[in-house]
Formats: sequence, C-alpha cells, structure tokens
Amino acid sequence: MYKTPCCRLSGLVGVSVKQKLVQNVPQCKQTARSLIQLHKRDPSNWLTYQHLNFLKRQYVAKNSSELHQRAVPKPAPALTIVDERDDGVKRRVQRIPTLDHVVTDTVPQSEDITSQAQSGISTSDPNTDDAAVQKDSASSGAATSDETPHVHVETEEAREARLDRQWKLLKVDVADLPDVYAKLAKIKLTALVVTSAAAGFAMAPVPFDPLLFFVASLGTCLASCTANSINQYFEVPFDSNMNRTKNRPLVRGQISPLHAVSFALACGVPGIALLTLVVNPLTGFLGALNIFLYTCCYTPLKRHSIANTWVGAVVGAIPPVMGWTAATGLLEPGALLMGGFLYCWQFPHFNALSWNLREDYSRGGYRMMSVTHPGLCKRVALRHSLGLIGLSTLAPVLGVTTWTFPVISLPINLYISYLALRFYHQGDRGSARKLFFCSLWHLPMLLLLALTCKKPRGEQEAGPAAAAPPTASPPLALQS
Repeated sequence: MYKTPCCRLSGLVGVSVKQKLVQNVPQCKQTARSLIQLHKRDPSNWLTYQHLNFLKRQYVAKNSSELHQRAVPKPAPALTIVDERDDGVKRRVQRIPTLDHVVTDTVPQSEDITSQAQSGISTSDPNTDDAAVQKDSASSGAATSDETPHVHVETEEAREARLDRQWKLLKVDVADLPDVYAKLAKIKLTALVVTSAAAGFAMAPVPFDPLLFFVASLGTCLASCTANSINQYFEVPFDSNMNRTKNRPLVRGQISPLHAVSFALACGVPGIALLTLVVNPLTGFLGALNIFLYTCCYTPLKRHSIANTWVGAVVGAIPPVMGWTAATGLLEPGALLMGGFLYCWQFPHFNALSWNLREDYSRGGYRMMSVTHPGLCKRVALRHSLGLIGLSTLAPVLGVTTWTFPVISLPINLYISYLALRFYHQGDRGSARKLFFCSLWHLPMLLLLALTCKKPRGEQEAGPAAAAPPTASPPLALQS
C-alpha cells in the first residue's frame, strides 16, 4: 500500500484548492464590486462595528498572502513602578481648608509692629519665603488630610418639603376620616343645597314644624353627600388632570374606591328612607331623582355635551322644591318659583366660575360652554341674570310674597345683571371674577329678602277661600 506523509497530502490538496481559487478570482472580484456598489447606493445596509461585536477580541493579520485569524490574548495588567525619588514631575494639589468663624478682636499696637517687622524681613529674603511657603503647604496638607470632607446635611423642614412635592400613596388615619368625608361630600356645596332646601321649607304657607324641618334638612344633606361621593368616584381619572380637583381624596389615594362607595351608600340609604318614611313619599322621590340626575345624567354629560350645564341647573333647582314639598306635601306653583330662583341663579354663578377655569376643564376633557362655546356662555349668563328680575316680579303674583319684594330686590338683581352685561361685553378674567363673587352673596340676600316679604299665612289662605263658591246653608234642625 502506497503511503505518503501528511504534509505532502495537505500540500497537494492546498495546490488544487489554490488553482480553483485562481480560476474563480475574476468572478469573485465582480461580485465584490457589485456588493460594494450596492452598499454605496444604500447606506442603510452598511455594516458598522456595532454589528461585529463578536469580533471585539479578534483581529485579522496578513502573513505571506494567507489569512490567519486568532484570538487576541487578554493583556496582562502592567505594573508601573513609581520612583518616589524622581522629582521630574511635581503635582501640587491645593486643598482649601474649611473656614471657621473668625472672631476679630482688637490687636495691640505691639503685635502690629512685630507683624510689620516680620513682613519686612520676609520680603527681604525671597528664598526663605519660598521655604516657608513650602513648609506651610506641607503642614497644611498634613493637617487637612485628617479633616473629614464636608457633607451636606438635609434639615427636617427641607426633607418634609421635598417629600411633599413627591407623589405618594397616603395612609389615612382614623382621626383624618372626618376631613376626608367632608371633602368627599363637598361640604360647601352640600351646605348650599341644605340652605336652599331650608329656604323652600320656610317659604311654604304652613306652620313651621321644627322636628319636620330637622328631618327634612338631614335627609337632604345625606342625599347630597351621596350624589357628590358617587360623582367623585366616577371622575377620578379626569380629576387628576385638573389643578382644582387633583387633591381630592380618591385622586390622592387617601381612601379606596370601595370605601367611597360604602360611604355613599351609608349616606344615601338612610337619607332617602328618612325623606320617604318620615317626611312624605313625594320628597323622598325628589331626593332619589336628584341623586339619579346628578350621578347618571349630569356626570357623564360633562364629557359629551354642553347640555350638562342645563341638567346641572335642574339638579340645583330641586332642593328648594324638596323643602316646599316637605312642609306642605304638595307640588305647588310656589315650589316651582323657588326652584326657578335657583335655576336662573346657577348660570351666572357657574358660567363665571368656569370661565376662569377653562384650561382646567380642557385638560380634564369636560365640554363646558366656556371651553367650546364662549359666546354662548356669556349670553346665557346675561339672559338668566335678567330672568331673576322677572321671577322676583312673579312672586307676588303667585301669592308667595308681597309687592314689596320685587321693589327691594331690584337693586341686587340690577347689580348682578350689570356685572353679567360687563362680562358679556368684556369677557375677561376680571369681569368673570366679579360676577362670580357677586353671585356668592346675591343668592343668600335674595332668599332672605323673600323670607322677610313672605305673605302672611292668613292672606294666603284667604285668597283661595274667597275664590271658592259659597256653599248652601245647612238645613235647620227640627224642634222637638
């Protein structure tokens, strides 16, 4: 059997492979040129070093027309020997020592003379001055090397201020629950609702019943708390985008949504039960209807249509009607008149408020007249301000007040109409702010004037009695 060394066999194989490569060199060159041109035309196909991360530890070397590829050995850490006696390069690091509080005292004249003498000596000999400076720098370097670096210590007030600016999930304490419930129920708005219901109860032509008044006010308050709590439960994602509402309890996470709904049920169920069972079913029905309109109609409409303002005005007009029906048990024209006062008053009040909060309502995604229809917002405020004058004139016609009421209420009605007219013509923040603050005292003043001019109950009962036809006299009894 013929045997040949491995080196000869590898040499023969290498020669044959080399001949084939030489034959295919023109085709390879043409292919390489086409690839280079393609890459030049389309730079997005260029290969960069980022695509060759696997070659980080490799390199290609050319040796005798052959390619050899091997891994680069990891370089050993070089040991640098520093000769401390070599003074060729000097590094001077100047460290500024911490300045302590220096107490300046009066220096005696003798010390001043000696210091001047020393300064004169030092200026006369520069070599000794340099040596002294080197010694001082060496001593100061040795002294400051032992000093601890200055560390900024944060005060407690700064830490609390920094933490207040950060968003965090708050943990409510039992002692904080009354404040949380007050914010959840919108206690100021609830107080306005109870006040308007009390005005309707007081204007009713019946004797005043303190116990019935207290129960009606309590039921109205609980119903208002329920409506406001459910409203905040639905509007958490949108309230978080508004500066006016971003600090509400549900937005800040002070209480859970289940807690808020439980609070709403705990207020709503006994509230409607009191109005229905203790007062009368009509008042209970109006309370339940008000909760439904506020939570299921007004709240979703705020993000879809400007009709939400009119629905909200109806919601605000129901409480005085509830007060009237709680006292009389009947839905009379006087009750509708009291509701009309609240209905018309809400447009200059809310439109002026929303005018200065347009950016906030826009961020929250609410479709208010001030955002989408600014001209209509001003016209509606003026129109309903003038409507208050007409309703005040209608009150004595319906037998609710005397004719003194339209006269003494005319100045405040004219004043709010004048501010609404200025708001209509100017449409700036100043005029809107003045109209809003005027509405805050206008409604209590109007209701108080109506209460002072209330027609006496005897005259109210005499009117319907006089209009009734005379009845036949009873037959005479037979004498025994």
